[in-house]
Amino acid sequence: MSLEEIVNELAVTEQDQHLTFDLSDEELAVPVMNIREIIRYGKLTKMPMVPNFIEGVINLRGNVVPVINLASKFALETKNTDKRTCIIIMEVSIDDESVVMGIVVDKVLQVIEIPDDDIEPTPSLGAKIQTNFIKGMAKKDDGFTIILDISQVLSAEEVAIVSDMHKSLDSDER
Repeated sequence: MSLEEIVNELAVTEQDQHLTFDLSDEELAVPVMNIREIIRYGKLTKMPMVPNFIEGVINLRGNVVPVINLASKFALETKNTDKRTCIIIMEVSIDDESVVMGIVVDKVLQVIEIPDDDIEPTPSLGAKIQTNFIKGMAKKDDGFTIILDISQVLSAEEVAIVSDMHKSLDSDER
């Protein structure tokens, strides 16, 4: 195998890798390329006058990071936090703006490769979450894994709220 083929394969592999996690007994996945890190669920600072799905903010090495409760956002049953509850820190580009945010998940499962050929189009019925959040459905032996289009999870208005949280909290620290 040539060096060029190896580089191309690595690029494809990285693009195909997804982190799977449980959220209200649903298995979801997000592309690994969007993930900065995974941390234990810990103390969150609640913010007044924000939508109920914004659980609060955390201090991540001096940076203010808003934390989104996906179960609340998707109108799914929210579970009590336990030792497996995690916050996935993600960086996404929304409307040409880079946004760092955390998403609360019940538990992280694994990193898997999902080639584009194994991703089915989003069905119009049958999923518990709105289809504009879904990139597709990955086939697996016992069903499907929902692949989120994380850049579509927040609306433009919600992105503005998260962005304003970043700016106002950063300026408060000065």
